[in-house]
Amino acid sequence: MSKREVRSAAAPAPLGTYSQAIAVGDFLYTSGMGPIHPETGEIVGTDVAEQTRQVLANLKAILAEHGLGFDDVVKSTVHLEYLHRDFAAYDKEYRSHFTKPYPVRTTVGSDLMNILVEIDFVAYKQQS
Repeated sequence: MSKREVRSAAAPAPLGTYSQAIAVGDFLYTSGMGPIHPETGEIVGTDVAEQTRQVLANLKAILAEHGLGFDDVVKSTVHLEYLHRDFAAYDKEYRSHFTKPYPVRTTVGSDLMNILVEIDFVAYKQQS
């Protein structure tokens, strides 16, 4: 099975040695995405809800590039700079983008680089 890079101009370009996403078979794996504006490279938002909204917009663009949407997400990994303080506000924003059955999710506290949230996805869509 081969792997293929998936890239969207509507999401921030990688700042290091990684791809925005890789498609393998029926799965798409995204890199961790932060609240970076794709055109300006600036951090969007001063609180976790605003930053989560931008992260999800970035991920939505990458999913769309591969013909996928939030309903195709099967797993997410979430890093919060301030897990206990920000979990409820982050979860409220996150929940507004998904329907049941929700993706499985791991949420951890992490030392992030000047951002409050980073999220990556695994999405699945059987190819016709």
